[in-house]
Amino acid sequence: MMIKATTSLLLLLISSPESAFSFISPSTPKSSTTTRGNAFATRRSFVSLSSTTLLGLTTGPGGVPAKSAEEDLELTRQIIMAHIEKESGSEIESPSSPEKDEGYPENDLMIRAALGREDVERTPVWLFRQAGRHLPEYTAYKQEKGRSFLDMLSHPEDVAECTMQPIRRYPVDAAILFSDILVIAEALNVEVTMPGGVGILVPNPLSGPDDMNKRIPPPEEMTSEFVKDKLGHVITSVKLIRSQMAAEGKSIPLIGFSAAPWTLLFYMVGGSSRKNNGAGMTWLSEYPEASQKLLDTLTKIVVEYMAAQVEAGAHMLQLFEAMGMMIDEENFYEFAMPCLKIIADELKGRYPEVPLMVFSRGASFANEELSKLGFDVVTIDGSVDRSTARATVGGRAGLQGNYDPRELIPDDEDSKTPETVRQTAKEMLEALGPQRLIANLGEGLGGKESTELVQAFVDAIHEESEAMIAASAKS
Repeated sequence: MMIKATTSLLLLLISSPESAFSFISPSTPKSSTTTRGNAFATRRSFVSLSSTTLLGLTTGPGGVPAKSAEEDLELTRQIIMAHIEKESGSEIESPSSPEKDEGYPENDLMIRAALGREDVERTPVWLFRQAGRHLPEYTAYKQEKGRSFLDMLSHPEDVAECTMQPIRRYPVDAAILFSDILVIAEALNVEVTMPGGVGILVPNPLSGPDDMNKRIPPPEEMTSEFVKDKLGHVITSVKLIRSQMAAEGKSIPLIGFSAAPWTLLFYMVGGSSRKNNGAGMTWLSEYPEASQKLLDTLTKIVVEYMAAQVEAGAHMLQLFEAMGMMIDEENFYEFAMPCLKIIADELKGRYPEVPLMVFSRGASFANEELSKLGFDVVTIDGSVDRSTARATVGGRAGLQGNYDPRELIPDDEDSKTPETVRQTAKEMLEALGPQRLIANLGEGLGGKESTELVQAFVDAIHEESEAMIAASAKS
C-alpha cells in the first residue's frame, strides 16, 4: 500500500510540468526555460526532490548507491516506472518525451527534414523570395494599396497578405515572413530606400567610427525590449500571419529570418550589390575596432530579433549571409564567422527544437565550418558542386538548395517547360539525395519566373522524391 501511494505521488510529480517541485536539468540552457505560447516542443522535468525521502537510499546496478540527489531520483524513477509497466503490462511514455502543442504544424515535413532525426516520406520544398514580384496577385495587391515594398513592411496586414499569397498558390512546405534583410539597419537609425531598378540604397551610410558612435546604439542596448520598441511591427506581423494561416487551414511551418551581421555592416557603411562593393572591406581594414563594435551590436540584435520571431510564432529560422561574396576568406573567418557562431550558440541554446538554417551566399568555402557550429541546415548556392556537398557538411547538418532559378524563366525558344523543370529537379534530387534535404533555389526568385514553371518545380520535387524514397525502401 505504501509503495502504491509513493508510486502515485512520484508519478504525479515527474509527469507534471506544472509541478512546483519540478526542476530544470543542468544540461538545459537557462534561457530555454522561458514559457512560449507557440512553443511546439515542451520538455517535462523530474522533481527536485531526492527519492531517498520517499523510499530511502536507492541503489543502481550491482547495489551501488546513488551519488547525488539527481541520480538518486532518476534511479527511483526507473524502478517505479518498471514496476508500473510490469503491473499494467504496457509501456508508459517517458516523462522526458517532447510534446507538440496546438501550434505545431500538421505538415511538419520540413521540420523533420531539417532536424534530421528521422527519414521523411518526400523531400520538402520552398523557395527564396517565394512571395513577391513573380506573383501577379502580389502586383495587383501592391497597386491596390498604393504602397511601395518598404512601406508595406510597416503594415502587418500587408505583410500577412503577401506571406499568404504563395502558400495559397503552391503546395510548398513552409511559409516565410514577408520582410527585408535591412529592417535591422532601419531600427539602428540607418535609412534604407528602394527606389526601383537600382536595388537597395543607403542614402546616408556610416561615414566613420565617430559617425557610428553617434548614430548606432552600443551592444549592451540590444535587448528584447529594444527589438520590441524598434521592430514591434515585424513581431506583430508574425503573430498576424500565424492567425491567418490558422484561419485558412494552412498548417505548415512559418519561417522567420534575419540578415547576418556582416551583410548588415556591408550595407550600413555604404555598400550595395551594384556599386561601392569594396566599402565593407575598407571598413574592416581601416577601422577594425569600430567594425568589431558594430558587428557586436549587430550580432546581439540579430539574436534578439530572431528570438522574438520564435516567441511570436515562427517555427523555423533562416539566417542570410547574403553578401558573402563581398568579403574575402581571411576576413570572413576573422570577422563574420565568430558572429555566426554566437548566433547559432544563442538560438540553439534557447530553442533547441527550432530548426536553424544558414545561407552564406557567395562564400561556399565556409560551408564546412558552418556545419560545425550547430546550424541544422547549411544552404548551398549555385556555385557548389553537388557531388561534394554532402561530404562537405558530413553528417553534422542537412542541406538546402540549390536549384537554378533560371530554369523557371521562360525564353523566346520555349526551351523551359514543365518537362525540363521536372528533369532538372530530378537531377538535383539524384545528386544530393532526397533525405535530409530541403529543396530550394541557389538564388532567390527575381520576378521574371513563370508561375507555371514554379508550380512544376514544387510538384516535381514532391513526386520525384517520393518515388525515389519509396523505391529505396523496397530495395
